[in-house]
Amino acid sequence: MEELLTQPKRVLVGLEALEGDLTLPPQARGLVVFAHGSGSTRRSPRNREVAHALQELSLGTLLFDLLTPDEATERSLVFDIELLGRRLLETIEWLDRRPALASLPLGLFGASTGAAAAFVAAAERPDRVAAIVSRGGRPDLAAGALPKVKAPTLLIVGGADTEVLELNRAALKLLHGPASLRLVPRATHLFEEAGALQRVTDLAAQWFTDHLAPVAAKGVRRA
Repeated sequence: MEELLTQPKRVLVGLEALEGDLTLPPQARGLVVFAHGSGSTRRSPRNREVAHALQELSLGTLLFDLLTPDEATERSLVFDIELLGRRLLETIEWLDRRPALASLPLGLFGASTGAAAAFVAAAERPDRVAAIVSRGGRPDLAAGALPKVKAPTLLIVGGADTEVLELNRAALKLLHGPASLRLVPRATHLFEEAGALQRVTDLAAQWFTDHLAPVAAKGVRRA
């Protein structure tokens, strides 16, 4: 059994030993894996704020770097959605080899290009991914995967982020599972405006608490 963690624990995730921070509250009702956007890392203050709010609601969180330090210096890899999606899939396999984590309903929180990676992973593992939240996501980069996504999906977009808003409206029509698009008025892509990130946090927390039921994950693959 994994130790229950009220403080983040540094872990090495997947085949590439990607650095991550795992927090698993006592009696966790689910686990949310964060996929960061282009140019960001697991230390993103925006994602950490969301993660802290989820932890307060008894949801575990895993924030990790999708790329190794050397890979992160190659700009082309930041937008390699196939690679990023594969890293998320490897992470799910890593979780499934740990009984205390494999038994938890799994959510994905993706920002920007990380959201596209989340859709790729969810399309490949509909048996495992129970909910998705996209913050300012680029679902257009994973358009081929969207019709295969079955997990309830929340698309959060800033009202002033007009280009990304149109991309998300188009993506909403391609998602075959339960999906909703919520706007944060006057917010831009990074949600830096007063109160904007708090609104993102509230929406994400509600979505995950609604859709990550406290039951054993189904269809878990064992190593």
